[in-house]
Amino acid sequence: ADRAKLADVFGRFVPNVVFHAAAHKHVYLMEQNPDEAILNNVFGSRNIVELCLEFGVERLVNISTDKAVNPTSVMGASKRMAEYIVERGARLAKPGQAFSSVRFGNVLGSRGSVIPKFQQQIRDGGPVTVTDPAMIRYFMLIPEAAQLVLQAGGLPENGAVYVLDMGEPVKIVDLARDVIRLSGFEVGRDIEIVFTGAVPGEKLYEELLTSDEGTQASKYEKIFVAQQGSVSDAHLETTLERLRQLAVARDGNAIRRVLLEFIPGARLTLEVRE
Repeated sequence: ADRAKLADVFGRFVPNVVFHAAAHKHVYLMEQNPDEAILNNVFGSRNIVELCLEFGVERLVNISTDKAVNPTSVMGASKRMAEYIVERGARLAKPGQAFSSVRFGNVLGSRGSVIPKFQQQIRDGGPVTVTDPAMIRYFMLIPEAAQLVLQAGGLPENGAVYVLDMGEPVKIVDLARDVIRLSGFEVGRDIEIVFTGAVPGEKLYEELLTSDEGTQASKYEKIFVAQQGSVSDAHLETTLERLRQLAVARDGNAIRRVLLEFIPGARLTLEVRE
């Protein structure tokens, strides 16, 4: 999020294409530290967009998440704000530039994801912890995610939010049972599964589109363009300044209230103990 350091990198390498994947991604940690979510996920994204405009970057692809849709967490809301910032950047872009966001779900085997966590719990002798028996998530493999992001970067729509076809959602408890069995153990006899309850901000299921978003096809079978309304630049800038001041003041619940006011469909929990 350090703009001066980023500017130095842009100046040295003068990139033609930027994939913006940097973010604090853990829901629980951002519920406890909403100021950090704002400073890093929101203002870090603004720095990237402004520098892409300044240095004439041809393609910016912002890696977003299904948690940005009707967000129930500060992390998800911060990623939705990043989408708005990229959309605004697209309106300021020169001919030949295209800025877009790509939304998808969980990537199997990525750092901090659920399968490495299950594997470590199994190595420790259990139990394997699942938040809720009804919890479901969309998953894709690392090569598939990388391929789709690269393909989206080649699409011409400036300001688009791309939605990836994630297939059918998977029950987390079923995934836990499979990992236990594939590790050579029997569920219940060798390794127990314990339900811990959802953490603040966590959804039982994720969505890839808001209720007022439709989709249209792209030239790639598994990539769709979300059709959505935009916000005015003035309203966005006023909200960003409010968020910046509140983040500096570390006023977490005031941050949540501003996000609730600004993002349609947001359902953040107020009065979270930080």
